[in-house]
Amino acid sequence: MQFLKTLFWVILAVVLVLFAHANWNMVTINLWGGLQADVKLPALVIAAFLLGFVPTLLVYRARLWSLRRRMETQAQVHVANAPGPIVRGHGPAQSEAEPERQGA
Repeated sequence: MQFLKTLFWVILAVVLVLFAHANWNMVTINLWGGLQADVKLPALVIAAFLLGFVPTLLVYRARLWSLRRRMETQAQVHVANAPGPIVRGHGPAQSEAEPERQGA
């Protein structure tokens, strides 16, 4: 499984490098107030991807953290309310008390 993960990341890196090499030209972005910015196209694409991906990742991680905390709380309550083991037979206090009664 680790091999497939590594292979996936290597293929993704190669595709990203090929895309960046093929599109390494400047793009002019019109900003507010007549302001313009010249940006390399690969940097613009990566920035746009991260702008959409990072908030989604943060929401996912926060939800996962919240659910794990709920599960841990429920597990602790379940363990605290578990009944103890059932003891069968006579304990040592009863077996010692009976001979004294018979001898008296």
